[in-house]
Amino acid sequence: MVAATGGAAAVKTPFVLRRLREAGHEVRAAATDDAYRFVTPLSLSLAAGGEVLDRESWFETHGRALHLEWAAWADLLLVAPATADALASAAHGHGHDVVSALVLAGPGCVAWAPAMNGEMWANRAVQRNVEQLLGDGHAILGPAQGGMAALSESGGPGRMLEPEELVERLPELFLARDFEERTILVSAGPTREYLDPVRFLSNPSSGRMGYAVAAAAKARGARVELVSGPTTLPAPAGVEVVPVTTAQEMYDAIRERFAGCDALVMTAAVADWRSANPSGRKEPKSGERLTLELARTPDILESLAAHKGRQVVVGFAMETEEGVARAVEKARRKKLDFICLNYPTREGSAFGGEENEITVVTPAGSTEPLPRMPKRELAHIILDRVAGLLSDPS
Repeated sequence: MVAATGGAAAVKTPFVLRRLREAGHEVRAAATDDAYRFVTPLSLSLAAGGEVLDRESWFETHGRALHLEWAAWADLLLVAPATADALASAAHGHGHDVVSALVLAGPGCVAWAPAMNGEMWANRAVQRNVEQLLGDGHAILGPAQGGMAALSESGGPGRMLEPEELVERLPELFLARDFEERTILVSAGPTREYLDPVRFLSNPSSGRMGYAVAAAAKARGARVELVSGPTTLPAPAGVEVVPVTTAQEMYDAIRERFAGCDALVMTAAVADWRSANPSGRKEPKSGERLTLELARTPDILESLAAHKGRQVVVGFAMETEEGVARAVEKARRKKLDFICLNYPTREGSAFGGEENEITVVTPAGSTEPLPRMPKRELAHIILDRVAGLLSDPS
């Protein structure tokens, strides 16, 4: 069942309903009065292929409690869009409209697709309500960044996920929560090593792979800590994000948390070198050549290997040649449980894309090539291996 509340993104709700029907799902639609400021009952009814549960039908049922009947019917209630008011109503147990009454009636699963401007989404009251809903077992899908009807000064997340992405994400809500009471530590993104206050050494990593792992682990019940270099990605709902900039800062943040985690998935593209003599001022341009003296940054995984106990540790490696041999050597030297070998020069597998192609390599030299796939899907394959190692540490 898909429910629309009173945000401008309600114009997309019929498309969510249509995409679900195209995917083979049986759907029903519900709407608050405020949703009808942006979408019509007819458009929702046509998209759902049936009547819409709203205030009018709710109170004209000849004694039937439609919200209870529909909640019992639904395997999932998806509120899309979910306004700040709708989130607050559910978090505080209100039942003053059709959608909040449906939530209280206890459908099998409740998921929210937030849609509001960035300032509202970042407000601490909204985030408290989100945490309450997550604690109650609800799922939060998004929000994403991008243009919205109401301009946002923050430029942060707030846009409702697109209908196609929502439909793609829904099966994840029914996964086994096999990481309950586990803590998963993830690193993501690039690091930056400053030469002076405005110039730095870095790489094009977007952080998407690490953010996908963090979100997937959260969906499977884990407590997730995400140590992230500079990215433009919104924080996954319910995930603790620790922002860092340099390799040393990332090392310090991961080392501080390593003893308390059950698994570390190190997807970050950490800079190997830093300036040996960074300048405190912007150096003027002069001459035709410039020689830089570089020093090594800490090898985070190798440094932590000496302290590895029960934890499962997963690394990522990018190689352009002799990839498998180098990955095996890294996995052995760094005492990793397995390493994910990336191919940055292959089409569709470069930095910043929505998909990735890897080969899983173990210290013993076994390899498992995986086809190119969405990073979220790949994240679950990686976590499946982690779950197996945690349940059978031998």
